[in-house]
Amino acid sequence: MANILTSLHKTVGAGIVLTLIFILYYISSGGSLDTGFWALILRYLHVLAGIMWIGLLWYFNFVQIPNMPKIPDEQKPAIGKVIAPAALWWFRWGAMATIVTGILLAHVNGYLIEAITLGLIDGVAKHSAIGIGMWLGTIMWFNVWFVIWPNQKRALGIVEVDADSKAASARTAMLFSRTNTLLSVPMLFAMASAQNIW
Repeated sequence: MANILTSLHKTVGAGIVLTLIFILYYISSGGSLDTGFWALILRYLHVLAGIMWIGLLWYFNFVQIPNMPKIPDEQKPAIGKVIAPAALWWFRWGAMATIVTGILLAHVNGYLIEAITLGLIDGVAKHSAIGIGMWLGTIMWFNVWFVIWPNQKRALGIVEVDADSKAASARTAMLFSRTNTLLSVPMLFAMASAQNIW
């Protein structure tokens, strides 16, 4: 077991194998690979990607940003050159996977247009709730790709800029990251409420 758990790839691979066993059990028990099954798979992938994305967003805002001033200057390059770029890669692609699987899930479940229009075309509260969550998630995705990441590239020195631009970029990235943290709370409530109370 230690051989599996000491390797991230093996650990994730083992998790995938266990999930596939569960799916095979479902099929062998007479489960159907109908639209409901594929909606489940898309919802599973949407939640999995969302955990990666929002988990890293909260890591940045609850752990990394508040603790950076406590790190000695000689140790900060390890964060900026190794940890932050890797975390930002997973952060960006977690955001992309979350939005793509969310759109596909809404399409497969037949409420994509109704949700995009916030339920205004059919008056269904569930579509309004999921639509609010989708729009908040879209704003957050936009912030990740078109504000946070370009500014982080300058702040981390991936793109060379002068010291003033680097500091301004770091502040902009932090403020938009905090904006996404703020939006993540009602976004998740809107999406969860659409599945539970409407």
